[in-house]
Amino acid sequence: MTNLHIGEPPISETNARMTGPLKLAYLGDAVLDLYVRDYMVKHDLGNVNALHKKAITIVNASAQAAFVSMIEPELSEDERHIFKRGRNAKSGMQPKNANVTDYRIATGFEALLGYLYLCGKYERLSSIMNRLFETVFKSNS
Repeated sequence: MTNLHIGEPPISETNARMTGPLKLAYLGDAVLDLYVRDYMVKHDLGNVNALHKKAITIVNASAQAAFVSMIEPELSEDERHIFKRGRNAKSGMQPKNANVTDYRIATGFEALLGYLYLCGKYERLSSIMNRLFETVFKSNS
């Protein structure tokens, strides 16, 4: 999925950087969910119930935090900056099924995904998501 553009065209990197980190995370959450659902349906990983159960294991804060620990050294300086802005943002939300540290790391990851999508860096976004899928589905084989 190198050309994921849906809706409005991408915005400049400068404008994307100026977007609030929680807005980026909000968008990134949807991007992550779409990529996960797209992958699982296209790879015929079960019925809807099985797909939902598998998706939960990928999109939860603890799983995202574990994945970020793997890829963080590979992030560019700009990507690391966006991730940290998202991680350090004060959302006022209490995580329901995760510890605060994992929740904040997951918010940073989602902010990064939202940023990459918003400014049209689809190849990089796909690269990160493919790495996530390799990690998740190889470990479950």
